Amino acid sequence: QVQLVESGGGLVQAGGSLRLSCAASGRTSRIYDMGWYRQVLGKEREFVARINWDSGFTTYTDSVKGRFIISRDNAKNTMYLQMNSLKPDDTAIYSCNARLRVGGPNYWGQGTQVTVSS
Repeated sequence: QVQLVESGGGLVQAGGSLRLSCAASGRTSRIYDMGWYRQVLGKEREFVARINWDSGFTTYTDSVKGRFIISRDNAKNTMYLQMNSLKPDDTAIYSCNARLRVGGPNYWGQGTQVTVSS
């Protein structure tokens, strides 16, 4: 089992920045990768970014490339999402996700609201 707690959401004007954090606890030594997803009420959850826990290899959805940076601090068992040049379309509940292996069960945090005003 892995427990995840997000923080860092809030209200920001378009063009601004926010940094989200996701602190992991439990079986953290077994984490394979972690990621960020977002969801707008009434829409499906959308993949944002993912990072391999050992190698640091990252992937992003096209809409955030060049604006968002995913990173991790293995010693702190914490993942981050630095969000720059925010747009109103980035408004959503952002949740972090962890997997112990590809195809294994997904663990989720409770989510944090990000609101970007125009």
